[in-house]
Amino acid sequence: MLKRFKVWTYKEGEPPLFHNGPMSYVYAIEGHLMNELESGKSPFKARNPNKAHVFMLPTTVTYIVSYLYKALVTYARDQLIRTVTDYTNIISHKYPYWNRSNGADHFLASCHDWAPDVSRKKPGIELYKNLIRVLCNANTSEGFEPARDVSMPEMNIRRRYDLNPPMVGQHPQNRPILAFFAGRLHGRIREILLDRWKGKDGEMQVYDLLPKHLNYQELMGKSKFCLCPSGYEVASPRLVESINAGCVPVIISDYYELPFSDVLDWTKFSIFIPPKNISEIKTLLKGVSQARYLKLYKMVIRVRRHFQLNRPAKPFDVLHMIIHSVWLRRLNVKISH
Repeated sequence: MLKRFKVWTYKEGEPPLFHNGPMSYVYAIEGHLMNELESGKSPFKARNPNKAHVFMLPTTVTYIVSYLYKALVTYARDQLIRTVTDYTNIISHKYPYWNRSNGADHFLASCHDWAPDVSRKKPGIELYKNLIRVLCNANTSEGFEPARDVSMPEMNIRRRYDLNPPMVGQHPQNRPILAFFAGRLHGRIREILLDRWKGKDGEMQVYDLLPKHLNYQELMGKSKFCLCPSGYEVASPRLVESINAGCVPVIISDYYELPFSDVLDWTKFSIFIPPKNISEIKTLLKGVSQARYLKLYKMVIRVRRHFQLNRPAKPFDVLHMIIHSVWLRRLNVKISH
């Protein structure tokens, strides 16, 4: 893949709605992926569209929402859908590439919660039925199709150039906290989690707003398990944060298609607990033997490089993993010439 796979980015459109994207905070992966593929340093950048295997629509849903919905008069998705659809119509009339595959060798990448709505509502339902969607909000109950779409990890980049936090995790024998969570009350799952466990058990360190005298990263580094419940949407940056801290993720979600599941077996380095079993979390985690915990921990350390963000990207890091996921789906596309 590294030597052969090529991506063409359409040149039409102007910033901030195109060829741009957030480089910090929870939607940052959207901007870094676009910037990487448009960079002259990327080995994946096609110099000629006729040599490309896939085509990226350089639209940024995050900035479309930020700039077009400033007044927040309405949450209707009409402006968002119209902007992306108009762009797609321009490139489909100007170039032959979209029409020869009906968009099946094209992709749009976005971490914003609204991104799936572009293709879930008219006219996007028909227009984008073949498009590869690279989404953080990979919710199978809302139309995410694992065979066609790509699940992209959500990453909270604190500052634009501070890509990877220092590793502060303790040795697995020196982690006194059984399970840790701190996060805002977003959605039904977190509401149940906080109601059942917040302030109820010393081994279950569960908070909404973390007290100022406590450090989020340090608590992750002292915990065996880090609870990763879905919020309003299925994705959470906690998944990557826990892996970087050497803390075994406990995924509490019903419909989340996990990133890189084509090549990573999440059962080898994480625990799955359905939301209906939130009241049993402590019992279930206590039931994990020390031998199994150590195996999970060691695999967390092994897969950590796949969730590291580098610029320029490096083999096996998160950007290469996302591109690899796109490549796997492109292999199933037959192009009509």
